[in-house]
Formats: sequence, C-alpha cells, structure tokens
Amino acid sequence: MSNGQKKETTLTVEAFYKAHGEKLQLTLHTTSGCKERIIRAGDIHRPGLALAGFVARFAYKLIQILGNTETAYINQLPIEILDETLCKVLRFDIPCMIFTHGNAPPARLLEIAEARNICVFSTPLPTTETTQLIGSQLEETFAPHTYVHGTLVDVYGVGILLTGTSGIGKTEVALDLVKRGHRLVADDVVTISKRAGGLLIGRGNELLQHCMEIRGVGILDIQSVFGIRGIRKQKRVEVIVELKEWDANESYERLGLEDKYQQILGENLPLVQLAIYPGKSIAVIVEVIALNQMLKFYGYHPAKALEARLNKKMGVDTEAAPIHLDPDCE
Repeated sequence: MSNGQKKETTLTVEAFYKAHGEKLQLTLHTTSGCKERIIRAGDIHRPGLALAGFVARFAYKLIQILGNTETAYINQLPIEILDETLCKVLRFDIPCMIFTHGNAPPARLLEIAEARNICVFSTPLPTTETTQLIGSQLEETFAPHTYVHGTLVDVYGVGILLTGTSGIGKTEVALDLVKRGHRLVADDVVTISKRAGGLLIGRGNELLQHCMEIRGVGILDIQSVFGIRGIRKQKRVEVIVELKEWDANESYERLGLEDKYQQILGENLPLVQLAIYPGKSIAVIVEVIALNQMLKFYGYHPAKALEARLNKKMGVDTEAAPIHLDPDCE
C-alpha cells in the first residue's frame, strides 16, 4: 500500500474567518493582519494568566479566547496599568483574539492590536460553545493525515479499505458493492486523518468526489448513477482488505486464528489478504469480512470459538480459550 505523509498544516486567519466566520457569528474589529497571521495548531488558549502578567508559559501561537472573566478584568484596570498589560501581551505574534458573549473589545486593545497586525473578533456565542465549535472545526484541519492509494467503502456500516497493486480490481469490487446496496466513500486516493482516540477517518478528494474510473468504460459519477444512497462523505476506516493475485505456490490463511494488522498513522488496523482469480465473488467475500468484523467487535471470534470447541472435545485444558464464545462452548 503506497501512502504519503502531508507536510505541516497551517491556516491563515483570513482563511479561518472565511471558512468558519458565519458559523461562529464572528465580527471583525480590525482592518489588518488577517492575511499575514498564521494559525499553526488546532488548540485554543484563554490568556488569563498572561493578562495578569505571567507570560513565561504564554501559548501565544494559539487562538486566544477572551470570555466574561478576561473582559471584566481588562475593563477594570487603570489606564496606565491597562497600557502596560496590553503591550506586554500583544507584543507576541498572536494569530487572533476572539471576545465571546457579545463583549465589545476595549478601544485601547483595538488600537494596539491594529498597530501590531493582530486580528480581533467578537461573537455573541458563549465561551463554551465558541470553544467547542472552534475545536471541532480545527481538529479536522490539523489532524495528522496521510494519503492511501485504494478504495474506501461502507459495507454494513463497517469501513473497508480496499488496497492492492494498480489494476488489481479495487474499483470494480467497490462498484459491485455499491450495486449491492453499499456506499462508496472514496476511490483511487483516500485521505485518512487521525482523530481523538485513535479513530482513523477516511474521505475522498474534493475534486474527484465520488467519481470512478472503470477501465474500458471511463469515468462514472456514482451519485448520478446510483443516487444519494450509493455514497457517503466520510467513514471510519476499520478493516484493510488487500487484494492479491492468486499464486498456487503461496500458502494462504485457512483458519484465521492469528489476526493480522497493518499500521496507518500509528494505529493498527485488522488486515485481510484476499487472493483473487477469475470467477471468485470478491464482493460477497468483502461483505462477509465486514459481518465477521462486527462479530469480533461484539466479542465473538469464530476461529477461536471453533478451536475452543475442538479443545473441549479432545479434553484439552487451555487458558488461551476466548472468553466470549457461543453458548455451546460455555
């Protein structure tokens, strides 16, 4: 499986404002800095300690959120202390500041921010909601991600990533699955990002969207051919199915007692290596792989359950027997 890691992600304040300003109900109070200022991480920061004078650990590279507490503190400062405080904080390369709860940014702060090319926004939304919305929006932007040559399909709710050499038939298998009522997520190039908790989320290229290239036929628009039921925008990647040419001299897995895994972005995903040859119904097998994965998720491992039954029949006492078995094994 070929993949490539993307370089460091950055986002200008201008791009952030255009993409999320409406949802966050942002009002821009400064006239400069949006094109130059860069957001380099998806986290946010509340500069309470920095406003109080402690800037040794000031996370100035993050978006700064000022709620009721920070605004009230700034507004009660005497003018001479206010100037000293704001100059001390705003000398850092802060990407932008957002005042929540509809609080108006102090005039003196706007003057200094304008001179330092720091963007200042306000929103009527409460601090907690603003924080959650920004976090969810930026998590996708800054999540570690990679590109995988393959096809991602949603089969019975299980995200199946089809991989293999070029021309092996990944697209044709996916097309057969869509025809059988399953859903295409991405073909040819799958963008996989790592979210909180180690979840791997796959999606397609925005330009290609849900188009497929079928050799001998050309480009197919799956949504136009099969309707909205045949596609989905993104899906958690849960199983990798690697398609391989059949080789009579190679030994293939027969029992499935030892699960195989492949790493993507540091996370182990179950791997099934599937040998193909003319006449073999790959789509049906992929459906069974998805259903079998659901059984394993709920604690039932068919191969290990069979092994336990055989051991019980032979009177073999093994501590390695699975704890979640069918009733006949208990």
